[in-house]
Amino acid sequence: MALVGGEAIEALQWEQLSGSQAVDFYNVYGPTECTVDATLAQLRAGEPVLHIGRPIANTRVYILDERGSPVAVGVTGELYIGGAGVARGYLNRPELTAERFVKDPFAAEPDARMYRTGDLGRWRADGTIEYQGRNDHQVKIRGFRIELGEIEAKLLGYSGVREAVVLAREDAPGEKRLVAYVVASEAEVSPGAEALRTYLKEQLPEHMVPSAYVVLESLPLTANGKLDRRALPAPDASAYITRGYEAPQGEVEEILAGIWQGLLKAERVGRRDNFFELGGHSLLIVQMLERLRRFGLQGQVRPVYESATLEELARTLVTGAAVEQAVPENLIPPGCERITSEMLPMVDLTDEQIELIVDAVPGGSPGMRGSHLSRTAALISCGNARAPA
Repeated sequence: MALVGGEAIEALQWEQLSGSQAVDFYNVYGPTECTVDATLAQLRAGEPVLHIGRPIANTRVYILDERGSPVAVGVTGELYIGGAGVARGYLNRPELTAERFVKDPFAAEPDARMYRTGDLGRWRADGTIEYQGRNDHQVKIRGFRIELGEIEAKLLGYSGVREAVVLAREDAPGEKRLVAYVVASEAEVSPGAEALRTYLKEQLPEHMVPSAYVVLESLPLTANGKLDRRALPAPDASAYITRGYEAPQGEVEEILAGIWQGLLKAERVGRRDNFFELGGHSLLIVQMLERLRRFGLQGQVRPVYESATLEELARTLVTGAAVEQAVPENLIPPGCERITSEMLPMVDLTDEQIELIVDAVPGGSPGMRGSHLSRTAALISCGNARAPA
């Protein structure tokens, strides 16, 4: 029997270890603050090493959200450990002790404490715990808090991926993007960016889906064999999804392609390319629409999500002059005491319906004058007042 612990087992390491049929391997998890071991899982050949098993005797493990409440099965939270093995604290470091060793509200003993590990995990349906990395790998992008370990765990569930790491890179100031680095299960069969993105979109919300996918022969390691995140390369054009190139057609498509090239740092944009697959996101949509206005083109946010290819989006754009509404003159003469249908060219109502609306609007009763009457007419024209049924 062999116990494996200290660090999360990488897929390549387990692949090498599992070749030994004469040894039973057990994955042990637990920080030093809890007398080293807190959970135990027997490892079996052929299964990915994602779980750390169940709590050992005299140990309690909680998975809690940011408010300190237990999470449901399948939901990611922070691991807390309680029970007999929890240490008393850090020597001569009272502030850190108070931060990491907290009251255990779930224990029967009034003075029970639990250790806040800083590790992330979630319960599986069979009662085991799936380890998902550290919470200091949490990043915030465009207002969303994202657990990189959760994305990595999903990538490892893809059949063609043996190892996976996700970073939030900021290769250009203010442009933070999620980049996935993967090592293929089989060297000759490399998972493509489109297949990986499609798979993750079925597993995760849009804001957690990386925009770039870099396939490596192996992950870079430090001298002591740990992952060297700083050595992971910046993504090039091949890391993004690109369609078969077809040149933009017409002035609008050419203008839009030029704007995309500048915003998305793309060397070339074709009419079949997708805004989000090239690394676009919600903040860049706002910048895109602003740049379009400089060319006299008007667009809306919703069509970008519904028609994300350059060709489709270009069809939704119109010139500024085409969207300007001609506002007719105020046809209500000074001293008017009654609104008629001829005075409201922007709506189609009978005189009887108008009378009913005027009576229903506060201050719109007979005898009102001037600005009160004009405001009532504006309400009707804007559709904020309706004829009673």
